[in-house]
Amino acid sequence: MKIQRLSLAAGAKAATGLAVIIDVFRSFSSESLMIHLGAARLFLEKDIERCFSLRGDALLVGSYNEDPIPGFDMINSPYRIIQAGADYFRGRTIIHRSTSGVGGVPAALEQAEEVLLASFINARATADYIRQRDPEKVCLVAMGSQAITHAPEDEYCADYLESLLNEEEHASYDHIAALTAILAHHNARKYLDFNDPNIPSEDIILCLQRDIVDFALRASPSQYENLIEAVPIQISSRI
Repeated sequence: MKIQRLSLAAGAKAATGLAVIIDVFRSFSSESLMIHLGAARLFLEKDIERCFSLRGDALLVGSYNEDPIPGFDMINSPYRIIQAGADYFRGRTIIHRSTSGVGGVPAALEQAEEVLLASFINARATADYIRQRDPEKVCLVAMGSQAITHAPEDEYCADYLESLLNEEEHASYDHIAALTAILAHHNARKYLDFNDPNIPSEDIILCLQRDIVDFALRASPSQYENLIEAVPIQISSRI
């Protein structure tokens, strides 16, 4: 398979073949955890007003440039999600809003044959699914900060995915080196150096855990209000 590396909003728009949209801090880390904790359905919607109009009995989870959205049930925080626990999410419908990851998915769906949602948390399951599918072309799209600035956590996650897809090059990925660079960058330091309850330091710990769920996430257009749904694909056997 041919692997192409892309980034930011322009990369999502340019992705073809099987596209992997990567958002480590925090969108797709959060989605993997909510599904792991038993969410029945998870829809992606960037427009805040539309989230409210579609709410019904769904939980609204999200943020706007990392700030809480008044009226939402929970901020886009992996730590807050695991604090709430399975009793909070089990059987619930989620409408999830973020800036980079959720915003990049509809752009990729316009021309890609299939779109997956990835973070470190589900990276190996994502790679296993891609290898089972064996597409001619894979585009790894690191969405970056607000989809306009390169983010090391997303680029290194793309490195990790690429290493998993290219078995002969697997040893070339150094997660310690990746962590060193990620933790030195402003994107992580603002979580670690400031006592801001909206961006708890625990989020960084969770987002940088590799391969802690065993499912990939596929973005699928839904008949429900034309929303995009994040559908878990269980990986029954490792390759």
